[in-house]
Amino acid sequence: MGVQVDHLTQHAENIGDRIAVIDDRGNSATRYVSYVAFNDAVNALANGFLSLGSGEGNHIAWWGNNSLEILTAIHAIRKSGGVSIPIPYRSTSDEALYLIQAADVEILLIESQYLPVLEPIRDQLAGLKHVVSFGDDLINDGSIPMGDVLGSSTKPVTEGNYASTQQMIFTSGTTGKPKGAIRKVGGEANQFGPLFKLIGWDRMDQLIYLTTGPLYHSGPLGFTLRSQLVGSTVVTQHSFDAEDWLRLVDSHRVTSTFSAPTPMRRITALSDDIKSKYDVSSLECFIANAAPWTMKLKRAYLKDFREDSLWEIYGSTELSVCTVLAPEDQLRKPGSCGVPAPGVSIKVFDDDGEEINEPDVPGELYAKSVAVFDTYYKSHDQYLEDHRDGYQTVGDIAYVDNEGYYFICDRKKDMIITGGVNVYPAEIENVLDDHPQVAEVAVFGIPDDEWGEAVCAVIVCMDNLNEKELINFAKERLSGPKVPKSVFIRSDLPKTGSGKVLKRELKQWVQENS
Repeated sequence: MGVQVDHLTQHAENIGDRIAVIDDRGNSATRYVSYVAFNDAVNALANGFLSLGSGEGNHIAWWGNNSLEILTAIHAIRKSGGVSIPIPYRSTSDEALYLIQAADVEILLIESQYLPVLEPIRDQLAGLKHVVSFGDDLINDGSIPMGDVLGSSTKPVTEGNYASTQQMIFTSGTTGKPKGAIRKVGGEANQFGPLFKLIGWDRMDQLIYLTTGPLYHSGPLGFTLRSQLVGSTVVTQHSFDAEDWLRLVDSHRVTSTFSAPTPMRRITALSDDIKSKYDVSSLECFIANAAPWTMKLKRAYLKDFREDSLWEIYGSTELSVCTVLAPEDQLRKPGSCGVPAPGVSIKVFDDDGEEINEPDVPGELYAKSVAVFDTYYKSHDQYLEDHRDGYQTVGDIAYVDNEGYYFICDRKKDMIITGGVNVYPAEIENVLDDHPQVAEVAVFGIPDDEWGEAVCAVIVCMDNLNEKELINFAKERLSGPKVPKSVFIRSDLPKTGSGKVLKRELKQWVQENS
């Protein structure tokens, strides 16, 4: 097939003086790294991985906060031909043990602050051959300091030898054990070129992209890497803080980012006094995803940021980007996730496997594109179960209107059947979220002798709010089966690192507190 041209090498040759990465943590000297220097660092680590015995298909994991080192590692794994596997930095020892064992990790690069989490399970990881560590607090624990691994900055012998290296990104695990979704790192240019043009990345003189959210999640990671395809400057936020995020946008004139709902809720909830200190007018393209944005949150965003900047996409770890909703449609099409993205074909099927061609009829959404993942690691049967004639699903229920705009009802497995009626939690959540005292809400079904399942809502409120008041609010806006039978109040909702609510934990909590 011949040697493929690596985009980092191209950038180093063509725009070498442009800043590739800005690592700005506020409490230490900001690091600015040009594309020449970044490519050299990536080559040095890739050659280091090769010296440790890595090669095509070797499983290399990385565990750390957003940083220059983590971005370097991700590209170094690709250049060495390895399979890149992110480990969520919030992982407990047991969670990390499961992921590292399930992925058959051979080399692990880890930020030093997480070494104490790794230490209790180290002797149970027989397949883990090398642990490479970096950071300010390196300890003598048997790991190899990253500086001792670095090799020559010359182009690795493996660079460009593989048409597509791979990533293994574990699904969020909101309903069970995470599965490793295998997907190609390259091979998506035909799809994402038109997407870049649509969202305006090709019109910016210099794209400056901020990593809102952890890179171990497929959304922030995917758009960070895609921004580097077009020679962006990536600003890494080591860990999320709402006001610091505003500082980074202001200081570095950030033009684009990608975010789940939770960070934006925290940003828009800041006082006007705090928000007025920062100039965010540079932000031209804000991509909303990872979990659905409610209309309440969209209105809060549009109050603080440019009206023409908000884009929404629907996608997943497995399916990549499926639909796009443009800025002019955010308020015109409430609840919609948009039209199919360039290069994506979508079909909706009923429970009997028949394609639905009528508007406004819900069914299971299937997508097809070159960016859809290849399989689940060691779980190909699950992949085949979700496959239909070249199309793949993650179990989302959706319908399309007469203008071709898609609406996600909910996950099939989250649907509530109460009194024989199908109820989608997302619809109820959107209604309850409009209550002025509701900060966050999660809706799910709980076993009920009379109804089979009863609708239950758990809310985080900004002020005093009682169960009866919220139920009356729902009764005025929802038909009887959709009105919550019970309401619980908490100080927060448990979430994955990508911002998805862990409803299984909430169900258990409700059962324990009922």
